[in-house]
Amino acid sequence: MLSIVHRNIGWIEVICGSMFSGKSEELIRRLRRAFIARQKVAVFKPKIDVRFSEDHIVSHSELKLASRVVENAWDILEQSLEAQVVGIDEAQFFNRDLVVICQKLANMGKRVIVAGLDQDFRGEPFEPIPQLLAVAEYITKTHAICVVCGNPANYTQRKIQNTERVIVGASDIYEARCRNCFEPPEDAKTEFKLSGKGRRKKKEKPG
Repeated sequence: MLSIVHRNIGWIEVICGSMFSGKSEELIRRLRRAFIARQKVAVFKPKIDVRFSEDHIVSHSELKLASRVVENAWDILEQSLEAQVVGIDEAQFFNRDLVVICQKLANMGKRVIVAGLDQDFRGEPFEPIPQLLAVAEYITKTHAICVVCGNPANYTQRKIQNTERVIVGASDIYEARCRNCFEPPEDAKTEFKLSGKGRRKKKEKPG
């Protein structure tokens, strides 16, 4: 990130990547530094995400930070009026209103830090992260480790057969995969199908 001293202006930072890539961990790190600087910080998570805690942001490495649970993005605006720094985790679980809210907060002179998945289990853009990337001043792309080959992982592999886009889970349902090892579902509309990329399941020999 550029070493620029911001005075009387706000901005948006987006931390994105696959599951298990350290997004929440990086968000917590930045927010803790804001607390150390004695800034007024407001931290939020969507109500749908209660995997590890109902009132904390929790990373897969078990770091945690107290947070407020909100039903929708507009609740964030109402509860951030006094804050100088606003942190939002699991942004993919909000609708596109989050983009409007983040813009409003930044225009009010606040530092807005957002973390979330940039792709869903099909390998397709996961709104509203793409829209946030377009308006953010600072972007951090995190990578996990592919559980198959050990290379940097950019995709989230779903291990169960379910076509619903949003299923809240952790390592029991998902794992990190690289481009070559990622297996998109049959109904995926990604370029993997057209390009022939992605790991191929071995065909069983006829008995």
